[in-house]
Amino acid sequence: MDRNSAIGLFLMAALLLIYLQFAPKPKPEPAPQPAKTAAAAPGTTPAAPDSAVLARQLGSFAGAAQGTAQTTQLQNENLTITFSSKGGRVEAVRLNKYKTFRGQPLDLLDAQSAQLDTRFRTTDGRQIKLSDLYFRPEPQGSNALRFVADVAGGQIEQLYTLPANSFELSYTLRFNGLNNAIAQEPLTFTFLDRVRQTEKMAKQNRNHTTINHYLVSGDFAMAEASEKPEEVKVAEPLKWAAHKHDFFVAGIIADKEFSNGQFNSTVDLNDTTFIKTLSTTLTIPAADVQQGNAKFRFYFGPNSYNILKEVTPGFDRNVYLGWGLFRWVNQFVILPVFHVLEKFVSSYGIIIALLVVLIKLVTWPLTYKTYESQAKMKVLKPELDAIKEKYPDDAMKQQQEQMKLYQTMGASPLSGCIPTLLTIPILFAMFQFFPNAIELRQEHFLWANDLSTYDDLIKLPFTVPFLGNHISLFTLLMTISTLAMTYQTNQNNPTAMQGPMKFYSYLMPLIFFFVLNDFAAGLTWYYLVSNLVTLGQQALTRRFVDDTKVRAKLEANKVKNKDKKPSGFGARLADAMKAAQEKEAQARQGGGRPAAADDKDDADTEPGTGASDISPKRPRKTRRS
Repeated sequence: MDRNSAIGLFLMAALLLIYLQFAPKPKPEPAPQPAKTAAAAPGTTPAAPDSAVLARQLGSFAGAAQGTAQTTQLQNENLTITFSSKGGRVEAVRLNKYKTFRGQPLDLLDAQSAQLDTRFRTTDGRQIKLSDLYFRPEPQGSNALRFVADVAGGQIEQLYTLPANSFELSYTLRFNGLNNAIAQEPLTFTFLDRVRQTEKMAKQNRNHTTINHYLVSGDFAMAEASEKPEEVKVAEPLKWAAHKHDFFVAGIIADKEFSNGQFNSTVDLNDTTFIKTLSTTLTIPAADVQQGNAKFRFYFGPNSYNILKEVTPGFDRNVYLGWGLFRWVNQFVILPVFHVLEKFVSSYGIIIALLVVLIKLVTWPLTYKTYESQAKMKVLKPELDAIKEKYPDDAMKQQQEQMKLYQTMGASPLSGCIPTLLTIPILFAMFQFFPNAIELRQEHFLWANDLSTYDDLIKLPFTVPFLGNHISLFTLLMTISTLAMTYQTNQNNPTAMQGPMKFYSYLMPLIFFFVLNDFAAGLTWYYLVSNLVTLGQQALTRRFVDDTKVRAKLEANKVKNKDKKPSGFGARLADAMKAAQEKEAQARQGGGRPAAADDKDDADTEPGTGASDISPKRPRKTRRS
């Protein structure tokens, strides 16, 4: 590894650190069950509100404010959704095919953690919520449920439909015969969601939990994932909003649009029950509700790219795959290849290893170019050393002579860095793919119980700063392999760095050991395999890149380029270096100050000169005595 390659790799590692700071087999599917109605659990029934009080509060809607809450369910292969007749609303959602990291049934929403409601205003100024009213449940076959409340001479109707083998729940809200009782202003839909921990690492679970929304105009916005209170207000129409629970999503999509919205998230780090509280407020046009056009779809399911992209435009953005170029690499390269391999291989650990091999094969020409460049620098080392000995105290002259040598020999120190830099998009894309790929969630491989989070085979009886109370064995092996690769490169390359730069080449893998100890086991397994393949590539390449053949090629270039003058970037660089050297020589002759600088100062201090006329806004410079 020569000096330029080392500097390039060091900068890549520094950028990556900055980026990181600021980034069992399924059971047989149950057969669909018909909708069923269950009475409220036995217990002490709270005293019913006084009729007179209800009349004052709800006016003509008070008649529907008394009753007994009942729960009703709709179920298919994927979901079990529980509704409450009080409000006619979704009360709980269970994902049938998933478990929490503790092995418990995964309830995306439950009666204690979440609340969905809709509020409207009457013509006499009263604010009424659907949860104030009791609805009559009416099953509509095995997969649909209708809730009706008779109020103010009309009806409020809510219809839910759950198709088979789907994660979507269709929902229609309609006010029948209530035009004179309801004010002509938007209704307000609210979704309060206190998110429970479902994944092994609470911090990652919390930071990956956020609210996303998509505008009718097509713009996507994602709230920053953090532990600080956040609030976002949107004054234009929205198509959908979603609460992302790391690997799962609870969202609502409008067939038409929501008028505007507001999104809030708060965190209480002392709360051991809920990792984050999300709140969404959306407005629904009153005309849509009165005309039967207030139609929506709830999505309750996995945060899987292949599923979400079929829900509605932009909904797949809930799967965070990085930004810009890194997202494109994941979306159009990594994910398609990953899902093709899924069809033929059942072990995700083997899939990751095969993914490494495929990427290494595709990038082999770039890797070979890097090794070839390093071989050229190795062969040219005697000439480079001779230049340093000839001009020991003149760094500028050293650089000039080195550039001449490179030009003559047809070599470039940058040709080793550029191929490496071209692989950066894949490097960064992987850092976003593995922690967000639900395909790896709770997938076992070797000693890792879950490839989507860290493996803790080595547990510590104490906590180490910046490391925690465990050591990820995949991360440890990855670090050892990186150190071995660095050592091999330095030993086989006489032009490798010396002094501090050599120390840094060994320091960076140790830093990454602390950084990646809490990262997904799938990621560190990927880099472990990548290092092993790279070591094999290096050994194989040395058989093809022979020093004698490289020297012969360089000598042939020397003869060919003997009378050739620099052109393009090389010529401009040579001219710039020559000008800098002349300026430095003038500075030495003039007592440490370039003559050009003296003339410039004179022009600036004498009014009426050309420099003053051309640049009247530049401040005057005062000559020091």
